[in-house]
Amino acid sequence: MESLSPLLWYGKPVQSQVQLKGRDLLTLKNFTGEEIQYMLWLSADLKFRIKQKGEYLPLLQGKSLGMIFEKRSTRTRLSTETGFALLGGHPSFLTTQDIHLGVNESLTDTARVLSSMTDAVLARVYKQSDLDILAKEATIPIVNGLSDLYHPIQILADYLTLQEHYGSLKGLTLSWIGDGNNILHSIMMSAAKFGMHLQAATPKGYEPDPNIVKLAEQYAKENGTRLSMTNDPLEAARGGNVLITDTWISMGQEDEKKKRLQAFQGYQVTMKTAKVAASDWTFLHCLPRKPEEVDDEVFYSPRSLVFPEAENRKWTIMAVMVSLLTDYSPVLQKPKF
Repeated sequence: MESLSPLLWYGKPVQSQVQLKGRDLLTLKNFTGEEIQYMLWLSADLKFRIKQKGEYLPLLQGKSLGMIFEKRSTRTRLSTETGFALLGGHPSFLTTQDIHLGVNESLTDTARVLSSMTDAVLARVYKQSDLDILAKEATIPIVNGLSDLYHPIQILADYLTLQEHYGSLKGLTLSWIGDGNNILHSIMMSAAKFGMHLQAATPKGYEPDPNIVKLAEQYAKENGTRLSMTNDPLEAARGGNVLITDTWISMGQEDEKKKRLQAFQGYQVTMKTAKVAASDWTFLHCLPRKPEEVDDEVFYSPRSLVFPEAENRKWTIMAVMVSLLTDYSPVLQKPKF
């Protein structure tokens, strides 16, 4: 079911009780369901006002953003740079050649320097612990652009895409088929807060972090949702509304390629997988995609939402920056989650 046109939501600005200004976004574990909903509401608002209505909203005029990238990325870099600039701000891109975290300058010193020159930092790093130190030492918001443990800004884009397609998130069953990685961890830290069920299949030896599983089980219990973990891809796909996978070999794991390809045999998402899913199934992949992860028939099918999902990386990161740096309130009526 497609959601109602945003034109039907447009009204007077609504003051939300949620206040995120000045916060860090390191993991969705630190955010309530209402707070995550607010970021998605703001994403829908900005997308409607800027893309649909053609408004110019210089909400970040005079603001600057430091972008630390230890790992390359098409979507994270492009969505953040273009989104921050579209809102009137100035993004500064820093590679490992510009800023080698904790090597040629301590994390503490880096955090203090960046705090004096920028209004926020988005860091795409190898280690979550580096983000934790940056956040502890900085006096400005630190946003996780990806780490070994979490990828929260990707999940916001996924949820906005699903909300647009289904009209609501509550009651959806998410079927994860792949590695027990940072994307799965971020889903586990948030899905139950929307009333979504999660069925995850990972190969033996590639399960998600046990501490994160334990917390996800607690969230499921608190919110009355189902969480199931298996090593059988078809079991995870059975009855699922959303089939989700990701790369099997992340940056930094190239030397494990042969071993991983062997371990993930049978995990490719195909129409055979989709046959056991719900009749309204859709497919998500955060990209870049390799054919062994999902075949062309599914990836390029009308059920695939991967390209709207990629575009929504821009609107959701814009919403994150606006919510952490300004007092702006959405003009759209709050969508149904």
